[in-house]
Amino acid sequence: MGISRFIFAIQAFLLMAWSVHVSCPRSAADEISTGGETDASTVEKFVERKFSPSLNGQWIGQGISYGAYREEESPGGLLPTREELVEDLNIISQHWNLIRMYGSQEVTEDVLKIIHEQELPLRVMVGAWIESEGTSETVSGITPAAVEANRNEVATAIRLANEYPDEVIAISVGNETQVFWSDHKTAPDALISYIRQVRAATRVPVTTADDFNFWNKVESNQVADEIDFIVTHIHAMWAGLELTQAMEWTEKVYAEVKEKHPGKMVVIGEAGWATQVHNEGEQAQLIKGKAGEEEQGEYYHQFTDWARKNKIVTFFFEVFDEPWKGGPHPNEVEKHWGVYSVNREPKAALAPLKK
Repeated sequence: MGISRFIFAIQAFLLMAWSVHVSCPRSAADEISTGGETDASTVEKFVERKFSPSLNGQWIGQGISYGAYREEESPGGLLPTREELVEDLNIISQHWNLIRMYGSQEVTEDVLKIIHEQELPLRVMVGAWIESEGTSETVSGITPAAVEANRNEVATAIRLANEYPDEVIAISVGNETQVFWSDHKTAPDALISYIRQVRAATRVPVTTADDFNFWNKVESNQVADEIDFIVTHIHAMWAGLELTQAMEWTEKVYAEVKEKHPGKMVVIGEAGWATQVHNEGEQAQLIKGKAGEEEQGEYYHQFTDWARKNKIVTFFFEVFDEPWKGGPHPNEVEKHWGVYSVNREPKAALAPLKK
């Protein structure tokens, strides 16, 4: 199903008009798009949109993060075929009804189209991946390629949310763009500008996802005030916890984020346990807990039982291993967070659920 050129033109016009007349914190991207200052008095009052994932009247808050790339596939490279995506979505729908995707480009539209056409019992939090646009607040200091890529991500996320209103139930603008260790750190003003654009052009709840080490800081309030709910990442393994301490620590950190933002719903956008870790580099220094399928399975069941009992919306990280991530070594930890292998074979975490 394609959106007509007429509707797309109207959306583009409305978005352009909004960017001119609605004031937001200034960024280099804003200077290019508006060409001047805006009137702060035109800012509309923030009205929070409730995020309560459901399907046919049933709560579906226990979700999974989904990366579609298999062996030899990667973003910007060889992409999954439609047949591979159909296989993935049918696997996912046996265990989950809610998935998170991190970008709006490449396979995301195909995923939504398949869900729609095959009437799969899946709902999606679509991402708009935001790259760093540079640190300078002047036009000359920005990276034009990053600005163009970010605008494309945002525009596509908006279009997909409006074209697939049944399948897209939220949009996450940016992933780990604010935490101090981010390799694509983005100026808060630029991020807020994109968040406001998405909220102005859609009806779904809008958020941004980041590590707990951002959300537990006072500077996170500026961003939190602009979103409908908070998505936080809580990785006990990366924090150096042993498995025996992992769940207690996860609960503690979640409670701290909620306490820091008492008026906001807090969703866990990532929490997981890897099945392999390389014995060299930063991961060898930071990760103390034992990696393995048995360990992953124990954490998975502890985490999902806790989230279900407390009705906390979560996205376990993640459904399939992704070999394109991390360094070249096959044991690189970023490749091994899936509860399924890259060959789509279930690991021990899902053994009790096998049919």
